[in-house]
Amino acid sequence: MTASSSADRDPLEDAPIPVARPVIGDAEEQAVLEVLRSRHLSLGPRVTTFEDRFAGRLGVPHAAAVSSGTAGLHLALRAVGVEDCTPEDEVVTSPFSFIATANAVLFEGATPVFADVDPQTLNVTADAMASAITSRTKALLPVHIFGYPADLPAIERLGLPVVEDAAQALGAVHADSTPVGGRGNPTVFAFYANKQLTTGEGGLVATADAAIKQRIDSERNQGRAPDMQWLDHDRLGFNYRLSDLHCALGIAQLDRLDDMIAARSRVAEWYREALTDLVDRTGLELLCPDRDGDRRSWFVYVVRVPKGVDRDETIRALADRKIQTRPYLPAIHLFAFYREKFGFREGQFPVAEDAAARGLSLPFFPEMTQAQVQRVADELAAVLAP
Repeated sequence: MTASSSADRDPLEDAPIPVARPVIGDAEEQAVLEVLRSRHLSLGPRVTTFEDRFAGRLGVPHAAAVSSGTAGLHLALRAVGVEDCTPEDEVVTSPFSFIATANAVLFEGATPVFADVDPQTLNVTADAMASAITSRTKALLPVHIFGYPADLPAIERLGLPVVEDAAQALGAVHADSTPVGGRGNPTVFAFYANKQLTTGEGGLVATADAAIKQRIDSERNQGRAPDMQWLDHDRLGFNYRLSDLHCALGIAQLDRLDDMIAARSRVAEWYREALTDLVDRTGLELLCPDRDGDRRSWFVYVVRVPKGVDRDETIRALADRKIQTRPYLPAIHLFAFYREKFGFREGQFPVAEDAAARGLSLPFFPEMTQAQVQRVADELAAVLAP
């Protein structure tokens, strides 16, 4: 793909390009409208339908819809024994993730223990996790970062309870053809507007364990079991329900999910083609290609700016050119709250810190055009290699 001249470009292609945009059409609008007309807005049939269809897609028997991915992480950790903890109790996870991954550990009073990530996949590795495990470790919380499958077979062999953070990985597939979320561990998905599937806000925990499903169903609804009366509660619970409105939107999105994932892969390939020359000339780094049978589900298109380049200045320069980008992702342990509470400092997890310092999320969404991709590539080239 070659750069196009301004004379050949459609004027609409010069409009600002957002970093993300959900695919919402007539089917989604009609699905939500039907719920509104039914007057059954919560605790209704769409929740069960969405859960059953989602679980069926993954090949697991159970799924529990919740109000957010963060809520899902909280309830999944509780379900594997991370509850009513003291700071001596630990959960090993990645420092390179959205902050909710580590925050969910703190909700129950435990301590997140970080392990550095692989320089290619940016996923936490089994070896790094093994080095971080102590007699106080209660669970492992790997992240399928940027939609790339973590090495779950190796992590499972460490012999501790596993909760998978798959908030970015719906549609990803392990080397043995098992979908991410289909191995049976409690696996948490999120449905914010920029995800592969959106319910606006929302999340879900997939699991092979009926007891975990039953527990999460109760705890998401203030501790009320399905067979209990309206104001009868037998355990501590939370208001983590997902409404029928959200689930109706999710059902409509499931109907087109394969097409949306394929569209994301197509846009990612356009980017790879458009950025190849820039990679060669400047040292720009792209996310790793699929390898050893693992298959990414494209969530965001993140590049790492060349070493020595000011990533934040690059963001400002692209914004001046009407290209919206984001730093992606900050290292969790370097947030002020984590520094002050746990004493973390620079240099402890160098791979994650380098990825965090240079990561740049480019505009990326299923309906993005090839011309828009080329425009982003051209503008990035002008900024990095004027």
